Amino acid sequence: MESIAVSDFRANLMKVLKQIEHGASLDITSRGKIVAKLVPPDYTKTLAREKLDILRENAKVYDVLSPVEENWEADIK
Repeated sequence: MESIAVSDFRANLMKVLKQIEHGASLDITSRGKIVAKLVPPDYTKTLAREKLDILRENAKVYDVLSPVEENWEADIK
């Protein structure tokens, strides 16, 4: 994620908003510290979809209703 100082953000507001509109994400900084994040409106949906795609690659789906014969670590005391 790129960053932009508050003063530069103010001076280039319309340019920055066009970048966000085209999918860019920016950290807004004040004196080198991040004070805000500017992301496209569908950012959370896109992020969630990316995480689900990663999960799909590794997840295994089983029958969750049938009893399991093996002991769980949480059951062992």
